[in-house]
Amino acid sequence: MKQTLIAAIALAGLAAPLSALGAGKVEVLQPWSRPAVAGTTGIGYMVLANHSASTDALEKVESPLASRVEMHASAMSGGIMTMQREDRVTVPAGGRTVFGPGAYHLMLIGLTRTLKTGDQAPATLSFASGARVKVMFQVTDGRPPAPPAGAKP
Repeated sequence: MKQTLIAAIALAGLAAPLSALGAGKVEVLQPWSRPAVAGTTGIGYMVLANHSASTDALEKVESPLASRVEMHASAMSGGIMTMQREDRVTVPAGGRTVFGPGAYHLMLIGLTRTLKTGDQAPATLSFASGARVKVMFQVTDGRPPAPPAGAKP
């Protein structure tokens, strides 16, 4: 009985790492932000590339520099730009989801410090698959960073 218990514990310990290997094949590309003053709201842009055969979804974002982070979608309606909070953002299997001006974006609400050009804003992205991805948003002069040489659009 003791050997069975030890085997069960060992198998349980292996199950979590093995399931984690198949999860989380989402890559964060070109994370960037704009300058913002402490106490106000900053923004986060990026491209999420899903390299797996399964759809995933971004469900939560946290940053030590913000009291909370929300996901939003922008859209034109009757000639007026609108913004709606999203609880999750799908990243299609083998596809990409763009967080950029006029599209999905992150709102870093209640910044604890001012973000200046050249700074980095850390965040952790949590996905439906269980994957957690740490990312550093590069604060630019307000323009997206140039893609790396040889990068696919």
